[in-house]
Amino acid sequence: MVDSPVLVITSMGDVTADLVLGELHNRGIPVVRLDPATDFPGTARMSARLDEHGLAGRLDTATRRADLSAVRSVYWRRPTPYAPQPAGTDEERFTAEQSHGGYTGVLTALPRALYVNHPGRNRVADYKPGQLATAARLGLFVSPTLITNVPEDARKFAAEHETVVYKPVQGVHLAGEDGRNRTVWVRPVAADELDDSIALCPHLFQACVPKIADIRLAVIGDERFATRIDTDGDHVDWRQDQRLITCSPVPIPDRVRKAVHAYTHAFGLTFGAFDFALDTAGRWWFLECNPNGQWAFVDEPTTRAITCALADTLQKGATP
Repeated sequence: MVDSPVLVITSMGDVTADLVLGELHNRGIPVVRLDPATDFPGTARMSARLDEHGLAGRLDTATRRADLSAVRSVYWRRPTPYAPQPAGTDEERFTAEQSHGGYTGVLTALPRALYVNHPGRNRVADYKPGQLATAARLGLFVSPTLITNVPEDARKFAAEHETVVYKPVQGVHLAGEDGRNRTVWVRPVAADELDDSIALCPHLFQACVPKIADIRLAVIGDERFATRIDTDGDHVDWRQDQRLITCSPVPIPDRVRKAVHAYTHAFGLTFGAFDFALDTAGRWWFLECNPNGQWAFVDEPTTRAITCALADTLQKGATP
């Protein structure tokens, strides 16, 4: 395993990945970093062979070379999406589609590699309806939820509950007039403000948990790292201004510990970032699990522990 590299698939400026890369470098583990949509075909090349012996070949970047059959693990973080211009030529669209299918296709089929996580697993685990249904089935507390594009059903649901919040069914970033990304935050809604535009697409409404704090729980294999997030002021979505939050380690209830183990197993995940709402009775209410969520914002000891746990997992690679 000495010459077996860890392949890190992510874009430049990924601070979370940088922490893990630094830890692997300090351990003397060879690492190849790649952002396929950006690096190919300019500074990177790939040639893969498939025959009765399986997949083999090589990957060259501006500074590294990797034997594809020897990659021990793949840290699939947040690569730049392939995005052909809508008004592009047929050749440009063809090239973009073939690049995605070819480069990504090979990089997701490495024979000896452990994936953290495989992008196919991430894609399935990213759907909120499946997340909520799985969490409820495994015994986690899940607040009453409605996913609908029927305006009258949305208004009825909002009227049935004291406080209801709206959140996107899928994470989305929208370009503002200034060119900067805008995020649709979780926010309270009332029945009388739910108009017929709801019919345009599915909306997710949820009975609001009377929370006293939030919990971010990072799971890496069999290890769990929980952080309590307290917010200065009354903010439904703590992500909106992280300057107002305070993070501290918190013990994990046995019920939650067992359920998240079953949850990651159900989706085939090596890593998951769970969000919970903590109520006055000490109950942890499941909100979501981001299979590729952030964790480098929590308290320094927990950030360090998560970094080491991920590096341990990537260094070990797949179990024979």
